[in-house]
Amino acid sequence: MTRKQFIELIAAEQESLRRFLRGLCGGDGFRADDIAQEALLKAYLSYERFEGRSRFSTWLFRIAYNCWHDHMKKSGKESGWISLEEPDFFQVTKIEDDGTEADRKYEHQQLYMAIKSLTAHEQAVILLFYMEEKSIKEIMDIMEMPSGTVRSCLTRGRQHLKQYLENGN
Repeated sequence: MTRKQFIELIAAEQESLRRFLRGLCGGDGFRADDIAQEALLKAYLSYERFEGRSRFSTWLFRIAYNCWHDHMKKSGKESGWISLEEPDFFQVTKIEDDGTEADRKYEHQQLYMAIKSLTAHEQAVILLFYMEEKSIKEIMDIMEMPSGTVRSCLTRGRQHLKQYLENGN
């Protein structure tokens, strides 16, 4: 793969990668962007070793998932549960409009809170499957998990999301 091809592939995947990381980071765009930059730098430094045995996006998402996981370990949050003491997690931006935009922002905040209530593996599987439309096979490759584990995380994640959203937590 040439440098030019790499840049073209990155350009095509950049937005979905940021969306995935933002979901894993509970909507924290700054943290997601930092992790995305780290992942893109690591991908750039090793793109010549990309062998094409999987799709480029699968390879890139695997790097990003590893960066996110490393970040969680360093910050002591590997459990995948939110900390209510995080000052920026519940930060709400003041919005001046007729209220519909505010309602939409709140709706997303509820979804991010619901996703953050899942374990780290459930979060990643749910985001990859539903938001990024990755197949079970791709998720297996990204997360280095067997098919049964991915399917189990998907089922448990759906159940936990349903419970969270029904209870209005």
